[in-house]
Amino acid sequence: MSYGESLPDQVDRVANLSDAQADIFVDIRELYRERATIERDYAAKLMALAQKAIEKKNKKMALAVVGDDPSKQWNDDTLVQSTLENAYSKIIASFVNSQQEHLNLADDLNQAQFYQKVLADTDRIYSDRSKSKIKYDEECAEVETLRQKQERAQDDKHSSRAAKQCQQQIVDMHNAKNLYIMSTTVANNVKDRLFTEDLAKIENQHQHIQSNYITNVVTVLQHAQALQLSHHDALKNQASVVGVALTEINSKKDQAVFIEHNLRHFASPTDWSFEPCASHHDTAEINVEGGAKIFLQNKLQRSRAKLQELKPLLEGKRKEAEQAMSFVDAGSGNPSSGSVDAIDGLLDAQHQVTLYETSQSILETEIRIIETALGGDEGSQRPHSFKSSSFTIPTECSYCATSIWGLSKQGKTCKACGLSVHSKCELKVAADCSGVRGVRQKVTDSESVSGSSPTLSRSSSRASSTVLPTASSFTQSTILTIPEAEFPVVRVVYDFTPTSPFELAVHEGASVRVVEEDDGSGWVKVVDEDGGRGLVPASYIEAADATPAPASGAEQSIGSGQFVRGLYDYRSQGPDELDVSEGARIELTSGASGGRNYADGWWEGIDALGRKGIFPSNYVEPV
Repeated sequence: MSYGESLPDQVDRVANLSDAQADIFVDIRELYRERATIERDYAAKLMALAQKAIEKKNKKMALAVVGDDPSKQWNDDTLVQSTLENAYSKIIASFVNSQQEHLNLADDLNQAQFYQKVLADTDRIYSDRSKSKIKYDEECAEVETLRQKQERAQDDKHSSRAAKQCQQQIVDMHNAKNLYIMSTTVANNVKDRLFTEDLAKIENQHQHIQSNYITNVVTVLQHAQALQLSHHDALKNQASVVGVALTEINSKKDQAVFIEHNLRHFASPTDWSFEPCASHHDTAEINVEGGAKIFLQNKLQRSRAKLQELKPLLEGKRKEAEQAMSFVDAGSGNPSSGSVDAIDGLLDAQHQVTLYETSQSILETEIRIIETALGGDEGSQRPHSFKSSSFTIPTECSYCATSIWGLSKQGKTCKACGLSVHSKCELKVAADCSGVRGVRQKVTDSESVSGSSPTLSRSSSRASSTVLPTASSFTQSTILTIPEAEFPVVRVVYDFTPTSPFELAVHEGASVRVVEEDDGSGWVKVVDEDGGRGLVPASYIEAADATPAPASGAEQSIGSGQFVRGLYDYRSQGPDELDVSEGARIELTSGASGGRNYADGWWEGIDALGRKGIFPSNYVEPV
């Protein structure tokens, strides 16, 4: 008979039982301690001490036997069924003098903390489902808005753009719906695990701790009785009775009494179901059309990869928990065997197993849902090796054909083929990586939302369209950079005052360089003479007759006098990188963009042979 099977969802009451039992044994410890201080006044104070112990027992024994909120009526006969109560009564009657180890409440405290963590993780998954529902509703509303906008723009010159935006929003709505359905299924799965497995495991762990704890206490008390028998022959008979009573303590029997008086009706919460948006008619089926199918195929590959990484970790942690359980069982009843540390190790391993199993369950649920929806159509199975990147010049996303720009890691680049996309577009790109660098790739119409609506042409191609980054150029300051002097110079014909942080203030007659041409929106991105960048209306500028200034020469790298030493070996992956050898010294370069200022995670330096290049900053340490 176990707590987990008999008392579902009663972790708090089981924990309170452990606390109450620990409190009882604290009183026993105090009883022996006080007995040692009143040795000279033994005869006079014996009855007072006995009465004090009896009063404490009468107040607290019920909590230790049937708990703080029993579901069944109890009386004094119920308490007598407890072997713990019987042994405590005989201890009071004999007043043996011994010592007892300090009680360690860390196990119960850790159990309570882990229980709260399990509940918190479950609540987070429930919250993710609610957020997915809200996101889905918002996407549905946006679809309706764009659809109305498209209808109004039928005769407008921007009708094709409105159609493209509407089609993209429909794809986003489908993705939001799919995530909502998956999060609903995941939440149901986690909910089932919580009430059928996780809480039961925690309760059983409490039960196991109680058994080992009581067994250890019994061993200590038996030792105290042996000392009492050897020093006080007059109390030998009484001490023998106590010793017998202690051997009769049966934690399983006491736990059965607690279970009997705490049985309650329990029904598992009902499953959630898909709730369609009020403004959009929809069904609970996973959408596998167009871009939504590609999104699911990529998510399936990612979930499978995570599951493969998780399985060996879970298996290793299970073996660790089994070994810890064997060690705890072998040392049960022997306080000198380090059983407290062993139990700590066991609980840590079991807790980690529970968390890993929950993650495995979530991934398997996602995989099962997507496999069922795709029906075997899992795409080309050649996933891109995307890595977070920053872009110092605007770069066209190969999926949505809009610009990626900024140092906040808002884009990703495939290490194998050089494909660049927004972070939000990563899962929307089909898994058909060519593995070949040197030719700029473009997502086909069947893979991109632009395939179902006209593609807006640009007035000129970017110089960056043929520039491919090296492995190290995925850093913030080195992605696809080209000299500003290569940007065309234009003249401002009207003053413009910005109305948002994305726009740039310009004045009539000023010269600026075009960073990004007008894509049909009526706006261009420019950089002024002070280095300021932003959007201005395309009608506010005109071509300038001035000849672009020649690009300035590269700043000569000068050593800063600061050195670093290699911690690990690193082999360069591009011509702009340096090899790092363990123990080798590298001098950092100087300048506003050199040395530690080069980029986030990358430093620039000069090696012992005088070669300049960049290297990962976490592979070195300052000298």
